[in-house]
Amino acid sequence: MTDEEIVERQLGRRPRAFRRVAVRCPFGRPAVTEQEPFDQDGRPFPTQFYVTCPFLVAAISRLEAAGGVERWSAAARDDEELAASLAGAQARQRALRPEIDAGIGGSTREGSLKCLHAHAAFALATTGYELGDRILAELPAVWPDSCCTPTD
Repeated sequence: MTDEEIVERQLGRRPRAFRRVAVRCPFGRPAVTEQEPFDQDGRPFPTQFYVTCPFLVAAISRLEAAGGVERWSAAARDDEELAASLAGAQARQRALRPEIDAGIGGSTREGSLKCLHAHAAFALATTGYELGDRILAELPAVWPDSCCTPTD
């Protein structure tokens, strides 16, 4: 089974703009993918790094549902270290993907994180993103005790 087929199983649909697996879970399955700047139909795909691991998607979704986007957006505004981390990561995102003038997760507004999944994916796929690392540290666990993606 190819990585793209595994990602399709994880998502329950064919992945759009799939480029490659950027991060694997401890069980060797895709966990974060890197997307092309444009999908197969030529439409912009603003999210460069995309969480596909079902366990990680669910954990981040619970964090978002508990007010995580608002809380982490406020933390990035109020804490100078986190504000600098976010600004640096947004600049790195724009440099990594100059075809689309947008930050992490396609963000075009300053001050709002928009989607914690995108920030977690960026932190896992790159290094030195303190805000993303702290978001991941808030999760009860990043990885499950056993693989959550069957391939047979």
